[in-house]
Amino acid sequence: MTRPSTHIWRLLRWGRTLARHGALRGIESDPNTPPQVRRLTRIARFGTVQPRLPDYAGAFQDIGPAAIKLGQTLATRPDIVGDEAAQNLLSLQDSLPPVPFAAIKAEIERSFARPIESLFASIEEEPVGAASIAQVHRAVTTEGKTVAVKVLRPGIREKFAEDILTYEWAAAHLEALGGEAARLRPRLVIANFKRWTLRELDLRREAASASELAEKMAATEGYRVPGIDWDRTNGRVMTIDWIDGIKISETEALRAAGHDLDALAEHLVLTFLKQAISMGYFHADMHQGNLFVEADGTIAAIDFGIMGRIDRRARLWLAEILYGLTTGNYRRVAEIHFEAQYVPSYHSVDEFATALRAVGEPTRGRPVSELSVGQMLDSLFAITREFDMQTQPHLLLLQKTMVMVEGLATQLNPRINMWDVAAPYVREWIRDELGPEAAIADRVRRDAETLLRLPDLLRRLEEKYPPKGGAPEPPPLPEVELILDRRRGERRWPGYVAAALAGGLALWGAQALHLLG
Repeated sequence: MTRPSTHIWRLLRWGRTLARHGALRGIESDPNTPPQVRRLTRIARFGTVQPRLPDYAGAFQDIGPAAIKLGQTLATRPDIVGDEAAQNLLSLQDSLPPVPFAAIKAEIERSFARPIESLFASIEEEPVGAASIAQVHRAVTTEGKTVAVKVLRPGIREKFAEDILTYEWAAAHLEALGGEAARLRPRLVIANFKRWTLRELDLRREAASASELAEKMAATEGYRVPGIDWDRTNGRVMTIDWIDGIKISETEALRAAGHDLDALAEHLVLTFLKQAISMGYFHADMHQGNLFVEADGTIAAIDFGIMGRIDRRARLWLAEILYGLTTGNYRRVAEIHFEAQYVPSYHSVDEFATALRAVGEPTRGRPVSELSVGQMLDSLFAITREFDMQTQPHLLLLQKTMVMVEGLATQLNPRINMWDVAAPYVREWIRDELGPEAAIADRVRRDAETLLRLPDLLRRLEEKYPPKGGAPEPPPLPEVELILDRRRGERRWPGYVAAALAGGLALWGAQALHLLG
């Protein structure tokens, strides 16, 4: 088990990096920051020179690979980090200097236990992309097929495991303070972050995700997922078909190639809606480097390390919420939030509907260039505190992906209105799922399932289960031994701060000696 002193040392080291980029200023000035955390930020920035404008993205980039992934997650959480930080973190690039090819070659050969020449006739030493977790090389298989080979950075799994342990430790202590810190559920945020990153660190899982998405989207024209070479794929190496296309963000190149940018923007939005609303399984990392346009106008996706899932009941609620916001039916949107138990029942449905109206009305009928879905989502976050609405981690990936899709669609067509594109699709899906025929079929199916479960239900009759809301049951959270003793509360914190101060002085001294040397 990692000792508390190790976690404190890491946090102080990261804190000083944040301080040098001015990224602690917002934490100190936020009235919702617990006083204990405010004290620790002051210790972390002691002796540093802070820039006038904070650079959150630069700070996370300097801290390392796990921090880059965490920063991208926090970019979707203005309720936690604030609007300014969230906006800045959206520019965080998941890129690092490439690993030397000799190390990549050794990783491939070690993972397959065979020489690289038996797998590939040739492989380019210069990578086509180098991110925080893996890098990609173009290669030709021994059968003569051009492929992309994705290889994990050596030692990256161990590095992530260390950093995530400290994230869990810090989140547990933050949540133990109660109040606003507990409402935001930082432990659950880190638990979801851990689950997502562990999937990314197993390239077999990514290959399986790509295969599943390809199967679900097979009937969708104009959208392609590259095929997987399973014989050249394992936990540390993934080999997929090479994509010949233009990055979807390169608008001038797309225009020069004769593509209809307005049609591409609409097609991008509709394919995302089909994945999220119709299938409940969507590509959740749709940034500009992961989407290409092929010669015939097909959108080709890559990088399936992060995928989102939403169960059918939550998708029904989500579709009704989106449709209600587009049509101005704020009362129904408010009722869904209460039915899904997103908002506690002691609040007023009518008051919540009025708050939603204040958010929704400015967005209706305007192009994205004037007011965006991202801005609307930020406004929704702002009212969650007033209505004690707990964070719904299962929807965070969806929100993040919506912002990405909106940004790309706007680059292609600045006049596009996300609501106008989404409304007909969502309306038709709701009619199919909630119309009379669907209701009868659903009732027959549910009644048959109930009859089949009846013997088991009778045996468990005495057990009492609380009704489930729209959020799935949270995953089990790791046990973390807290420094804070709840029985004494604040009285244990002076010792905590003293230990952190000692660590901070030691770190400052080490840095000073390094500079003098």
